[in-house]
Amino acid sequence: MICLSRCIRANFWLQLCFCFICMCGSFGEVRYSVPEELQRSSVIGNVARDLGIDVTELVRRNARVVAEGSRQFCELNAETGFLLVSERMDREELCAQSAPCVLQFQLLLENPLKVYSLLLDIQDINDNSPAFDNGQIELELLESTVLGRRFPLESAHDPDIGANSVQHYQLSENEYFALEMNTQVDHNAYPELVLKKPLDRENQADHFLTLSGVDGGRPFRSGTASIHIHVLDANDNVPVFARSVYKVRVQENSARGTVLVKLNATDLDSGIYGEISYSFSHVPDKTRGVVKIDHMTGEVKVMGDLDYEEASSHELDVQAKDGGGQSSHCKLIIDVIDVNDNAPVIAIKSTSATVLEDASPGTMVALLHVYDLDTGTSGRVTCEISDDVPFKLVAEVKNYFMLVINGVLDREQCPHYNITVIAVDAGTPRLFSSKTVAITVTDINDNPPIFRHSDYSIKFTENQPQQTPVIKVRADDADEGQNARIMYSLSEDATSHLSINAETGEIFTLLPFDYEISTHFHVQVMARDEGRPSFTSTCTVQIFIADQNDNAPVVLYPVQFDGYLAHDIVPRAAPAGYLVTKVVAVDADAGHNAWLSYRIVKATHPNLFSIGLHCGEIRTLRPFAEDDEIKQILIVSVRDNGFESLSATATVNIMIEDSLPVIDELFARGTDESLGHSDLTLYLIMALAGMSSLFLVLIIAMVYMRLCRYRYMYRSTTNLPVFPPTYGPPGYSDVSRFNTLQTDDRYTSFLTTGSWKGDFRFGSDFVDLDMLNKRATSLHVGGCSATRAKLLVPHKL
Repeated sequence: MICLSRCIRANFWLQLCFCFICMCGSFGEVRYSVPEELQRSSVIGNVARDLGIDVTELVRRNARVVAEGSRQFCELNAETGFLLVSERMDREELCAQSAPCVLQFQLLLENPLKVYSLLLDIQDINDNSPAFDNGQIELELLESTVLGRRFPLESAHDPDIGANSVQHYQLSENEYFALEMNTQVDHNAYPELVLKKPLDRENQADHFLTLSGVDGGRPFRSGTASIHIHVLDANDNVPVFARSVYKVRVQENSARGTVLVKLNATDLDSGIYGEISYSFSHVPDKTRGVVKIDHMTGEVKVMGDLDYEEASSHELDVQAKDGGGQSSHCKLIIDVIDVNDNAPVIAIKSTSATVLEDASPGTMVALLHVYDLDTGTSGRVTCEISDDVPFKLVAEVKNYFMLVINGVLDREQCPHYNITVIAVDAGTPRLFSSKTVAITVTDINDNPPIFRHSDYSIKFTENQPQQTPVIKVRADDADEGQNARIMYSLSEDATSHLSINAETGEIFTLLPFDYEISTHFHVQVMARDEGRPSFTSTCTVQIFIADQNDNAPVVLYPVQFDGYLAHDIVPRAAPAGYLVTKVVAVDADAGHNAWLSYRIVKATHPNLFSIGLHCGEIRTLRPFAEDDEIKQILIVSVRDNGFESLSATATVNIMIEDSLPVIDELFARGTDESLGHSDLTLYLIMALAGMSSLFLVLIIAMVYMRLCRYRYMYRSTTNLPVFPPTYGPPGYSDVSRFNTLQTDDRYTSFLTTGSWKGDFRFGSDFVDLDMLNKRATSLHVGGCSATRAKLLVPHKL
């Protein structure tokens, strides 16, 4: 029956709650009224429906219910929107004798953060029975007690309130006593035992009665106390208090031992019947251990902590009892005066540990609940933060402050914020408290990679093996994580001969570099971060190839071809210093590596010929003697000037002709004018002889060339010999223009005059080859064709 009754009452309260919700929901605050002692998981109400929130929003926005205190009495089922009981709610434990018992909660929704206020009105149910502090009441009455005499009895106490508290008292049937109610000045009723029939100790010395306190619940509850009355002789005066109600005011946190009041009761009797002792007849739980009374003097002193926030007032029933057992009662009311002894409390209800650096101003990052347990002015709280942070506090709900962005966030400037919130009350003295909110600014890709140098320049030696490191470029990105991860790449024109490590920026060779092919590389390197969207930057790498001595000299003249060597003819009458021939060699390297030197390493006669160290001209050291062999063979070494020099050898065949005259055009010009006519005649004769000899030689040469056409190469227009391509390796080039051979060089031929006094002359674009050929035709030395004395020297076309 009791369970059925509770269910009926619960349904009644739920219906009443629903009606109240309909009235309050439009104000952004929902108030529910529920009975205490509901089972766990009992439904309080549908928050989503009452606040007009879509149920799917509750899960997506991480909806939850938070309480202002340390205990969480209800929880939210985010999938259904129902508010459920999560913990036993005892109204008497929560609110004691206070009639309105309201718990406040907040419904938090994130992304964006929204706060709703939930009020839970806890209604009392009749779950407590009346009880007497002393289950055994002892009274001593004189047999001479007059009829109608009243004896105050202990009141029963019921933690419930309203109709569920004690409503009336009942006394067991007897013929001597009746029960009546009396009301104090504070309108509190208490029972009194009234004597209806004279007592006769000799007839009945003890009376046993039962006092019952009954509440007004449905069903009702009751509590009993036994009354034992001892009938005594002649003590016909009771102690009398000076006042029926004592009221005192005391500040909270008063020192222990402070005297609050001294109670005073008098008894007209004398002796043992006039001795009075004081005691508390009932001490509530909130007052127990806080105050005590001196049994002899009636002084009430502070013994514990008086805390206004725990209890703003204390009501005590004081009993004065004489030695004869007669007693009387008074009420002691202690009002506690609030002082500013509580610092504000800052509770972080919700916080976003991280926030994007591009978050817009006004975005909430934390919700703070700030309150003060003091009342009045001491309970008014203001909050503030420092001005040097891009945040501010906004208060839209009472006791709640939102920490929102109030500026531009830049993770690269400040990645972390420790925001100190200071709460100060308005009491005297002012108390404050602080709380630090840690905010981490998360990165977005808003910074491009930056190379440490916009241009890199390096000198790199040729012929390095494949995968040789060339240079390492480095770019930095002010972002972090994936946004700062940089990948490097080369321009397309560089991928054929270079590679790059995409993660480290180190550049390697794909093929060995050849200085003779290219002396300089211009490479573009791009750095790209991996953010979304990604950013890029570029730098330029200049690679200058350094020459190595990797090419040996190549002899262009005299032609060394299949073991056959052409003969250079020199007249036996040639004087000392006569230019016999010239060894022409080239080196594809550059600089010192292409600086050639010539030496005769072997000769038929060691002291007969000399060679220019750097020009390669072979000259006679002395006039020829009669016993000198006609055929002279010289082995010439051509060596470059590299660190590890390379060399080549050339074999020079020299034929000494006895009948070949010495031709010296310059010498002829320098002779005395007086001999001019005789010299001119001599030259005419020699020219005629030369022409005849040359004609004969040309005929013989034509026959000879037909026989040897597969072994020699000639120019078709001038019938002059050219150097075979094997002696000028294709691909020789030098961008620096310092080497001795160019791919676009051509060679032209001409005769020298005054061979023992002058050097070979270089041709040019305007050289008249026909004139040279005619001049060569006019010369004939010892029947040897002048074409045999022609030398090939390069000139630029």
